[in-house]
Amino acid sequence: MLRSLLFLALAFSGPLAAQPFPSQPIRLIAPFPPGGSVDIMARLIADPLAQQLNGKIVIENRSGASGNIGMELAARAKPDGYTIVLNTIPLATNQALFDKLSWDPVKDFAPIGMVATAPHVLVVPPKVKANSVADLVKLARASPGRLTYASAGVGTTFHLCGEMFKDSTSTFILHVPYRGGGPALLDTLGGQVDMSFPTLSAALPHVKSGNLRALAVTDTQRSSLLPDVPTLREAGVENFQFTQWLALLAPAGTPKDIVGRMNAALRDTLNSKEVRDKFGQQGFDAFVTTPEEAGKFIAAEVQRFGKLIKTRKITAE
Repeated sequence: MLRSLLFLALAFSGPLAAQPFPSQPIRLIAPFPPGGSVDIMARLIADPLAQQLNGKIVIENRSGASGNIGMELAARAKPDGYTIVLNTIPLATNQALFDKLSWDPVKDFAPIGMVATAPHVLVVPPKVKANSVADLVKLARASPGRLTYASAGVGTTFHLCGEMFKDSTSTFILHVPYRGGGPALLDTLGGQVDMSFPTLSAALPHVKSGNLRALAVTDTQRSSLLPDVPTLREAGVENFQFTQWLALLAPAGTPKDIVGRMNAALRDTLNSKEVRDKFGQQGFDAFVTTPEEAGKFIAAEVQRFGKLIKTRKITAE
């Protein structure tokens, strides 16, 4: 009798010690304010991803310091699969932009998978007499420092894209930083600056209306939303690639089986036509990878952007 009770106790101790995942809500940290692209994309994937996992995902916006506050919170969270974070290019750039960063983009995270990509667009207002990238480069070289480009602030994707363009074309174009992409785009529309590199989704309505002229997209392939607009490579700027991307990560040390299960759920989510259609409305394409592929991609981006930031001597404000 005693032996039977002991056997039953041991048999039931396993399930109690290892409950099926997920057995509680998963916290998805968006390290930027509500309404931005990271927040929007987090909300697009949260429910379908939760359905694939047979669980619940709660989004938590923890913005500030160019995403560093939310990233530190995620890096220090318990690595049990119940805290994950969605981030974009600052994941790869902040280490080079900030002298003292409390988290490491590679060592402190276990990639679950990439989520989406979207190009930026080189646009000019009607007052700029350039109908092609070649025209624009010619203008810039004729009067170094006369042309200006707007960004959403120092170290933002708009800024880095502009600096990559200058580096690739050997031009000097004056950087005009704004506090956000909205004001930067507004002054580009008004002609207060000569060009900008907004996201495709932000630029598209103004290109369609004729209030901005799109000279090129920054990806290596044309966008189906602007099929007549060439890539920068097609326009003669060799080896240029600047693509906004989003990656889903867990804290380093999260068990591989949990990361694997979340990746499988993410892949099924991203392969859903409904999700892809919603991504398309935001100017994004699904980017499906394994955790290993995501890790290699992120590490390469850290190196690539680190080199650009060092070469252009960019520092965060």
